[in-house]
Parts: sequence; structure tokens; C-alpha cells
Amino acid sequence: MKYIKDADSHRDADSADDLITSTQLLEQRVTDFERRLESLPASAKTERIDLQIELGNTLVDLERGAQAFDVGRFAFDAAIALEDWERAVLACTVMYNADQEDSLAALGQGVWLGVTFPIDPELTVAMLQNIVEETPDDSDGAAIAATVAHYITDLRAKDKQHEDLTFFTNGLMGQVARRHGKVNSQEQFDYWYNKLELGDPQKFLPRLRNIIDVMVQTNWWVDREAIWAKLPVN
Repeated sequence: MKYIKDADSHRDADSADDLITSTQLLEQRVTDFERRLESLPASAKTERIDLQIELGNTLVDLERGAQAFDVGRFAFDAAIALEDWERAVLACTVMYNADQEDSLAALGQGVWLGVTFPIDPELTVAMLQNIVEETPDDSDGAAIAATVAHYITDLRAKDKQHEDLTFFTNGLMGQVARRHGKVNSQEQFDYWYNKLELGDPQKFLPRLRNIIDVMVQTNWWVDREAIWAKLPVN
């Protein structure tokens, strides 16, 4: 899958020489992205956003978090201006992975956009997975995020993507149930699931909005009311 990474997907250097080589390659990529950005005409708006997202991700890999966050924010603002919601969410992933003071606010806004708009469901699920990982074991937040991930998969994914994402979100839900509800059997899972009212979108979607509000606080970079007013159903 493109956006969801498993525990073994990170890149490890085998030696100090490998690490130096990897860092040099990443630095070269940064220089290349910066040159390409400088040469783009003003009309190439989506291409600029894509390059900024790639540059931001490379800066994250180099552990230059502050720079990565700033680049991600530039990309986010440009994508919002174009109402390009998927690119805006990708910019949020850059800011979240940059691990800065406002990274949780970026995650919250990325999740809100990813659930509100019919972007690639895998990207939305990946953002919700981040909430699962950020949430303490004794909080309901992970259960809500995992439930919405499964719901979005059923709603939007098709064919092979639906199969792959359903497998992933089922596993995510099982992980959360074991961690949050100490669930070890189907009977225990059913009790836990019903107790938390995870079967009703009219219950769990408002609870996700509450979680997002806690993450973002007053630090919204989008006008939610203006966006809602433009939706066919709001």
C-alpha cells in the first residue's frame, strides 16, 4: 500500500558508511527539489505543491523538522487555496511527521479533511492510524479512529483496495480492542464494541469531531464553516 506503512517498512542503515551515503543522497534530493521549485513558473501551482510535499518528506528523513514543517505549511496553504483536498492532507502528513509544536494540529486538520472529502481512502485511513498511535491505551479515541477507518474503507474503497484496507482496518480494530478493552475473545469483542457504540456512525462521527477539536484547539488553518457551506450535503 502507498500510504500505510508496516512496522518493518522503515529504512535502517547497515553501517556508518551507509548512513553517510544515505544522508548525502537525501541532501542531493533537497538541492534538486529546491532548484526545480525555483525554476517553476507561477502557473504551475499543483506541480509546486507536489514538489514541496516531496521536499518536506525528504527534510523529515533528514530530521530537519522545523524546515519540513514550514515547507509542509506552504504546500497546505496553496492546496487549500486550490481546494485540492488530497494534496492538503498530504501536506498535513509532512507537518505531522516533522514532529513540531503544531504537528498534532496538522494531524487533526488532515483527518478532518480526509473524512470530509472523498480523497483516496488509504490516505484517510493512514491519517486515522496516526490518531490510534497518538492515543493513550485507556482512552476511547483509538477505538473511534479505528472504527472510522473501517467505515471510510467500506464507504469509499473498491475491489482490491477494499480487500487490502478491510484486512488492515480489521487488524487495527483488533489491536485497539486488545489494548483498550483487554479483549481476548469474540464475545468480549462484541461486548466492548457495543458498549462503546461503535456500530452507529451518528454516534462515532461526532465523537471523532470532538477528538479533532481537542487536537487542533483554536489553531485551525481552514474555515470549516465556509467549507461546509460549499458541500452538497452539510
